[in-house]
Amino acid sequence: MFAENFEQIEALMTNLAIAVLFLLIGLAIHDVLKKGDVPKFGRWAVWLVLFLGMAGFLAKGVIQFVIEANLQ
Repeated sequence: MFAENFEQIEALMTNLAIAVLFLLIGLAIHDVLKKGDVPKFGRWAVWLVLFLGMAGFLAKGVIQFVIEANLQ
């Protein structure tokens, strides 16, 4: 059973690892912004960039799912 579903398990674990990486990056950015003397506009810019990266990653997953569903 493991060999049959290896690609799905691999894709799921890769997506999970990237999600955890986004969380850790967010925590590190929060810590740096909290300790540093960063203006409010700079904070908003940093969080916007992180959010757009995460949104792009999620959009890629949705697009892949839709394309793969239409091919089968």
